[in-house]
Amino acid sequence: SWMWANWEIVALAEGLKAHNETVGHDKKVGFYGLDVYGLWESLEAIVKYIEVHHSEAMESTKKAIECFEPYGEDDYARAAQFTPQSCRNEVVAMLAEIRKSIVKYEDDTEAAFCAEQNALVAVNAEKFYRSVLSANESSWNVRDHHMMETLNRLSDFHGPNSKAIVWEHNTHVGDARATDMAEEGLFNIGQLAREHHKKDVFIVGFGNYKGTVIAGDEWGAPMEEMEMPEAREDSWEFMLHESGEGDKLLFSDDLKEIEAIKKNDIPHRAVGVIYHPWLEKQGNYVQSRMVKRYDAFMFFDQTKAVHPLHVVPDAHKTPLTYPWEE
Repeated sequence: SWMWANWEIVALAEGLKAHNETVGHDKKVGFYGLDVYGLWESLEAIVKYIEVHHSEAMESTKKAIECFEPYGEDDYARAAQFTPQSCRNEVVAMLAEIRKSIVKYEDDTEAAFCAEQNALVAVNAEKFYRSVLSANESSWNVRDHHMMETLNRLSDFHGPNSKAIVWEHNTHVGDARATDMAEEGLFNIGQLAREHHKKDVFIVGFGNYKGTVIAGDEWGAPMEEMEMPEAREDSWEFMLHESGEGDKLLFSDDLKEIEAIKKNDIPHRAVGVIYHPWLEKQGNYVQSRMVKRYDAFMFFDQTKAVHPLHVVPDAHKTPLTYPWEE
């Protein structure tokens, strides 16, 4: 995905690798994905693992793959609207078989953890794609619950003294209870993390006044660099810009001292992978109680888009973040 295939991520990965080469095993850092996307990649990774370590789990894995095969790679989300068939039983059975066959945790603990995690991705991805068209369950909630479950699994795996930096869109990390998402019955990983881990969580928001961004103007459209117009005049970003040019880092105590947002909601810009700059005045903003949504906020007056690697989206596959724009 071009969201991650960019120079900046490459530089980060190289920096982490260089760090790990100079420290002991207990000081090394990892780089993990939290999201529920990548169903087929997870199934392929499971096959490679059990071929070497747990051949007894191959039968249940093959049944899961055979269930998805009629839809082709990444098309289960679209096919779900045309067929009542579900692959849930198959992926749940596969996860149970893998968990049973793994002696927690064996000689290669990281490989065992990843195999189980890939099976969990398959279970939750099936649930997510099915819920996209369901009137009874929110696909957004399924997705963010999976992220929280994955974060907790990583924390447990790495031990009680482990720490994590979760890098996501404001819409996922900023506490949903401080927006109108709560009225729609939606939650996010920021809210769940605060509920589960209390004061051990510190949420940092990010925003800018103007700049450029990499996005698409519709699902399946090629990525392009877009100009972000100046923030609209009633917004949080405009207020920070007007308070004096330059970048700012505000902590919770600073936020509580700003009279205009102490008790009031304020429009807060949200730019996703699908972006329409020409609708800046009508959309792209979320009413937010900033003092409750974040513990700190990083503001840059002007930003530049990331530098994508040469990645061309496949128009025949479901877009990675479908149907959500973040």
